[in-house]
Amino acid sequence: MIRECSVGQALRLNEQALRKALEHGGDQAAVGDDFVFEGSFTPAAVLVPIVVHEDGLSVLLTQRTAHLSHHPGQISFPGGRMEAADGGPMATALRETEEEIGLSRRDVELLGRLPEYRTGTGFAVTPFVGLVRPPLHLTLDAFEVAEVFEVPLEFLIDPLNHRRHRMEYQGRMREYYAMPYGDRFIWGATAGMLVSLSRMLHAQ
Repeated sequence: MIRECSVGQALRLNEQALRKALEHGGDQAAVGDDFVFEGSFTPAAVLVPIVVHEDGLSVLLTQRTAHLSHHPGQISFPGGRMEAADGGPMATALRETEEEIGLSRRDVELLGRLPEYRTGTGFAVTPFVGLVRPPLHLTLDAFEVAEVFEVPLEFLIDPLNHRRHRMEYQGRMREYYAMPYGDRFIWGATAGMLVSLSRMLHAQ
């Protein structure tokens, strides 16, 4: 396991800082898994919900149910593959969020998007960042979502908490980001998108 460490000034995390960081976030080059997918990527989108509390900001995450055929039990953002009727990735992210956790698009203030994230399983994911404010009125899709939980944004964007793990996959060593938080293990594409957000915030 490799731990990525850097020392920098503490960030002032607030809504203004998020808005400034995301002004041109979607213009950055795509990022992704460290192994090449050979084929056409399937467009997808997710929402990165930032919950605004009086004492700070947190990120709302979902725990997928264990019986799903794709990524069972993993921690993810609400979202999924784009459908023709959506008309674009933003609509996909908002629709999937409503379907998965019951968070109405009317309750999401979109700030911008992160760089496209390309996965080794063939998805080109556009992550959108949006603010949501308590109380949250959520209704989980019991088939897809086991639970939702929050993690402080300050923890997730701290480079000291960004770890690199290795595993053998299809005959080669694969590296991926992970952010262990208590008994939660945030890794893969979800962790990679959070690293993108961290870099954008630290670049200000």
